[in-house]
Amino acid sequence: MGGVYLELTAEMQARVAALLGREPRGLREVLCGASGEPQVIRVAALVDDKPFPTLYWLVDAQLNLRIDRAEAGGLIAELQARVDADPALQASMAADHAVYIARRTGFCSLEESSRIEALGYAGVLAAKGIGGIGDFTRIR
Repeated sequence: MGGVYLELTAEMQARVAALLGREPRGLREVLCGASGEPQVIRVAALVDDKPFPTLYWLVDAQLNLRIDRAEAGGLIAELQARVDADPALQASMAADHAVYIARRTGFCSLEESSRIEALGYAGVLAAKGIGGIGDFTRIR
């Protein structure tokens, strides 16, 4: 699935708000699919002076539905069983979480990083990986 990041205009913010059913908080970027519709948003690491470890949010309703159906069909349990049985896969997941944490940190401006540090949240964000997960051997 390819996509393009579009300028964060008032119109784009309104499109994202319509998909979320609320105003997006901490919105930094919008990735749109081939149709030009928002699919994924990137959110700031600090929103309203609170840590926000989930960097990316899927906002595409059709993709969300497909994922929901796969999860309801037991996909997460199946994948977790694979992870539990494979130390190499566990190590790979931990490495992916480390990359995600570094990416989230890299998106922070100097001002944001200073604020995160001043509020005492640097450790929280350093310990939370993809989707805010703290146990890097767990899918959810």
